[in-house]
Amino acid sequence: MELQCPTCHHPLELSGTQAHCAHCAHCHQDLALEARCPDCHQPLEVLKACGAVDYFCQHGHGLISKKRVEFTLATP
Repeated sequence: MELQCPTCHHPLELSGTQAHCAHCAHCHQDLALEARCPDCHQPLEVLKACGAVDYFCQHGHGLISKKRVEFTLATP
């Protein structure tokens, strides 16, 4: 699923190596992303250590592979 800008509805580009933010080239705005569990769709806890980033579901699904994480626009 491709994320779209909430203002102009153009596709967002993931920015940064951790994929925690997105950029709209059309509006020139940066937007925060939230990592969610692909199974229960609840927010994931982001674990950072020694340069590595892991994702943990506190709702019984344990560690989630980076490839399976769903990123959505963060709610203010």
